Amino acid sequence: MLKNDLKQIPRSKLRLAMGKSYYSLIRYSLWLSKRRLFARERAQEKLPFVHFRHETILLRQLKDVDMQYQYNKIINLKIAAQRLDGIVIRPGEVFSYWKLIGRPSAHKGYVNGMVLNGGKVLPGIGGGLCQMSNLIYWMTLHTPLTVIERHHHGYDVFPDSNRTQPYGSGATCFYPYGDLMIHNGTDSSFQLCVRVGETHLEGEWRCAQPAEYRYEIEERKHEMRSEYWGGFSRHNELYRIVKDLDGNFIREEFITENHAMMMYSPFLAAGTGERPEYLK
Repeated sequence: MLKNDLKQIPRSKLRLAMGKSYYSLIRYSLWLSKRRLFARERAQEKLPFVHFRHETILLRQLKDVDMQYQYNKIINLKIAAQRLDGIVIRPGEVFSYWKLIGRPSAHKGYVNGMVLNGGKVLPGIGGGLCQMSNLIYWMTLHTPLTVIERHHHGYDVFPDSNRTQPYGSGATCFYPYGDLMIHNGTDSSFQLCVRVGETHLEGEWRCAQPAEYRYEIEERKHEMRSEYWGGFSRHNELYRIVKDLDGNFIREEFITENHAMMMYSPFLAAGTGERPEYLK
């Protein structure tokens, strides 16, 4: 059932800090107690079979947002890619986005990129790494790997002009407990390969065995609403259609439902990038 109320509840700084500390401690304890469960091996040689590949554009002009944050994002993505490229997930292992990357810090070379906080665009060390988690999540949906933790974006940033994926098909990330975790429940090893190209962030899931199925992602129950406190929200459900290699239907699977505030007017002419007054 779609949520009816996305209005933010004000929290004190103390409560926010205590909550962050509490959930961070839980996440560190999980990584420590189950450390043998998590994938950690990287291989230089690529596994032979590509199950899915995808790429996303690196630079997008946003209204009232300094392009320097976009260029800084590329620096951050390159550092993260060095930790993720070639990682092998063996049967039974779990891929943890943040466990592999670690805390983004200036000491490691990360710089200020664009961060969304409460619907506002702010600078933050390591900003822009959500583009990597978005890419990995979308690719994973086209493989037999199982997403066991994913966090949806609370704000829909871009209008649909030139959108190539359904709304809500990404995964936001916030260190350490806003993680993307993927379990390999198959009997074959999978390998993640990512690189920052000249114009696009590029990725692929490779495997020791050829693909047995094809996967298609379908959006349903899409809806935009005018909220009573002002602004617009967006909602949908995503399903995965599984087919054999000849295109014959096998089954469909519910993936997730998404609910987010929109950072632009739904009545905009395509490509303007304008945001409504209440979010400027």
